[in-house]
Amino acid sequence: MENLKRLNRHLYMGTPADKEYAAFEEKVKRTVYIDNLSPQVTEAVLKTALGQFGSVTNVQFIPNYIEQNNIPQCALVEMENAKQAKSIVSEMGNYPFMMSGMPRPVRARAAEIGMFGDRPIKPGRKITCRWVDIKDPDFEVAQKLKQLTRKHALEASYLVKLQLDEEEKLAQQQSEILKANYKKYEMLENLLSDGTVNRLAYRYNLNVPDD
Repeated sequence: MENLKRLNRHLYMGTPADKEYAAFEEKVKRTVYIDNLSPQVTEAVLKTALGQFGSVTNVQFIPNYIEQNNIPQCALVEMENAKQAKSIVSEMGNYPFMMSGMPRPVRARAAEIGMFGDRPIKPGRKITCRWVDIKDPDFEVAQKLKQLTRKHALEASYLVKLQLDEEEKLAQQQSEILKANYKKYEMLENLLSDGTVNRLAYRYNLNVPDD
């Protein structure tokens, strides 16, 4: 009877692998996947920007393997709790959230288990790897998977290029609008400083407030 109780207690508590994976799942729940980040965004910038939602406990930038230097970054941002993570996803889903001069708002969504390169092996899951010989029945399937992977990589690279071109156009439009607004502001400042506004007001009998 005592042995049975001990066994039940052990099953309830779980193995170390079970505990490790359960802790990892909790970490996933309080983590947010952020993308469309400017290449200039650093860990400090992310922590400052997201600090309004709660305490950022960890920032992990996801390596980019596409052969372009200026593509947007993405990162996994771990918050203090799941409530803070949900708040970020909700806020950025409803309102544009700009960061470090990127012409397009950054995006956020709940992190998923597959996004973590350091994720532990799920208890009970067994994965085996082997070399496939040309005479092996699975060789043709492996070849198709390899070709499909290359195709997806090319498609992803093309889509990123389109996104970068669009963001470049947006950045240029924003720059032109800022320059035009600055010229208008400069012109008004000059009119006020050289007395032109007061002379025109006197000529057309208009009242110009001092402020």
